[in-house]
Amino acid sequence: MSNPEKINRRQFIKSAAVVGAGLTLVPATGCTQTATPKSDDLNIAIIGAGDQGQEHANTILKMGKRARLNFKAVCDIWPYNRRKVVKRLKAYDHQPKEYEDFREMLDAEKDLDAVIIATPLFWHAEHTIASMRAGLHVYCEKEMANTIENAGKMVQASKETGKLLQIGRQRRSSSKYIHCADKLLKEAKILGRITAASGQWNRGKQLDAGWPKKYALDATTLGKYGYKSMHQLRNWKWYKGLGSGYIVELGSHQIDVFNWFLGATPTAILAAGGVDYYDKQTHQWPDNVMLIYEYKIGDRIVRASYQLLLSNSSEGYFTKFMGDEGTLVTSLTEGKTSVYREEWVPAENWKKWVDAGYLEQSGHGAHELDSDVSAVTGATASPTQYDLPSTTTASPKAQHLSNFFDAIRDKAKLNCPGEVAFKTAVTVLKINEAIKTGKKLTFKPEDFKV
Repeated sequence: MSNPEKINRRQFIKSAAVVGAGLTLVPATGCTQTATPKSDDLNIAIIGAGDQGQEHANTILKMGKRARLNFKAVCDIWPYNRRKVVKRLKAYDHQPKEYEDFREMLDAEKDLDAVIIATPLFWHAEHTIASMRAGLHVYCEKEMANTIENAGKMVQASKETGKLLQIGRQRRSSSKYIHCADKLLKEAKILGRITAASGQWNRGKQLDAGWPKKYALDATTLGKYGYKSMHQLRNWKWYKGLGSGYIVELGSHQIDVFNWFLGATPTAILAAGGVDYYDKQTHQWPDNVMLIYEYKIGDRIVRASYQLLLSNSSEGYFTKFMGDEGTLVTSLTEGKTSVYREEWVPAENWKKWVDAGYLEQSGHGAHELDSDVSAVTGATASPTQYDLPSTTTASPKAQHLSNFFDAIRDKAKLNCPGEVAFKTAVTVLKINEAIKTGKKLTFKPEDFKV
């Protein structure tokens, strides 16, 4: 699983001086080194107990006692969600304390090792930076921040404090995706010369999240944390100032894979989109986006197209990479990841990769595939289908969280550290600007550096 952009704490430069609550001084030459925990037991907290926070809690609980994780605190401004998570954790012998304000939690909980942040996007930077300055390693959900500036501040805080920052791009820890990147593309170069890429995230009609009226927060509490109403709290992704739109929230998953698998960042973007289906008063971000990135690979251009649609779920979500020798389709959806050999490529050219265990030949041609996969591949020359070898049954979310905790223990390198995630943040946050201007925008190499 080689990846030059993965980092661990050994790469931080040691600092002799310590000031404040776990905050180390920064030498002019680089980053700081944090101490390895005395044991593999880690004390953790969750900030944000909504749907994503609940998923993280359940994922960790499924790991069992072997994970050696102890939930010490749950923080959320809404008691309804907060108590739901606390009740669930207590059923598994954890005894977390409840907090409304993250500042109170960070001030009171002095034996924490790490925090999981699953709050609305506009809070990510503040929660992350405050947690690292309090001496904690941070796992923060994607997108890492609502502005490029804030994303950069998060990376800088990680460098200044020597604390690990993992962004929740779970595909980066998926054994399936790592196999595709390292074995099929990097080593075997199975697609030949990659000439194009595409992807999409289509979802059906988005419904109001709603809330039990008797548990509604009062206006003062809502205002204190940046919301005008319960509707905004429950549907924050719809509003400007709270989120950055579904193209950032959802689309960034596949767009991150573009950067990763192509081994590059884009040089240009052209995008169009709008609120074509929903009420513009409540849905302030585009529900229909189509865009094209340009990547410079060596002396040539590879174009990658992407579509987001929030009124129809046809074909779900996937990425597709096309080369002159084959096609690779990847998705977290079961059964939608396959490789297709172009008809002109001799079968013996791929046999060595089957023998090496990199591929499993299914013997299917495009005409034999089910309609969903046929539509995804778009093949007309009846390419032969190959499948990936069986991988771990652990979910990508569990693999990504485990990678984070193992990195804290100095047993692994982060699969999606802040520096890597920042490049994707720049890539996707530029989309909204491209839509607004209606013009082709360019990226400079320095745009992707903090």
